[in-house]
Amino acid sequence: MKRRVNPDEQLMTALYTEHYAVLINFVSRYVSDRHKAEDLVQETLLRAWKHIDHLDPEPGRTRSYLLTIARNVVTNAWRAEQRRPRLVADENAVNSVPSADNVDQMVEGWLVAEALERLSPEHKAVIQAMYYEGQSVADASRKLSVPEGTVKSRAYYAVRALRTVFEEMGMLR
Repeated sequence: MKRRVNPDEQLMTALYTEHYAVLINFVSRYVSDRHKAEDLVQETLLRAWKHIDHLDPEPGRTRSYLLTIARNVVTNAWRAEQRRPRLVADENAVNSVPSADNVDQMVEGWLVAEALERLSPEHKAVIQAMYYEGQSVADASRKLSVPEGTVKSRAYYAVRALRTVFEEMGMLR
C-alpha cells in the first residue's frame, strides 16, 4: 500500500534536496560546530515549512528567502548564546576573581566581643565554655567548679543579657 504524498511534503523534500548544501555552507561560515550548523539548517527549513505559503516558486527567490530565514536563525542563535553565562576553564582567570570580603563578619565579631565585655565575669565564662568551646553543661560545670544547675541558669540569664545588650546596640529590633 502506497502512502499519498502531500504537495507541501513534496515541496519540502524538493527544498531540502536542492538547497540543503547551500544552506549548510552558508550557516557554517558563522557557526564552527558542524552539529550546531545542521540544527540551524533544520530550524531554517522548519520555519520555511511553517510559512510555506510565502514561498515563491521561482528558484532564485526561493533560495534568497531560505537564506534570509537562515540569517535570522543564525542571528537569533548568536543572541541567545550571548545571554547565556559562560563556563570558565582557565584556572588563572578563576583565581583572579576577587573573593567576597569578610567585612560584615569582622564587624559582627567586634559587636559580639563588645557585647560580651558588658556581661558579668560569671556569665561571660559560661558563654565562653558552652558556646565558643562547645562544652556540655557537665563539662562546663567541672571546668567552672559550679553545680550543673548553676551553669544552666547562668547560660539562660547570660543569653537574655546578651539579647538586651544587642538591642541597646541596635543589632536586634
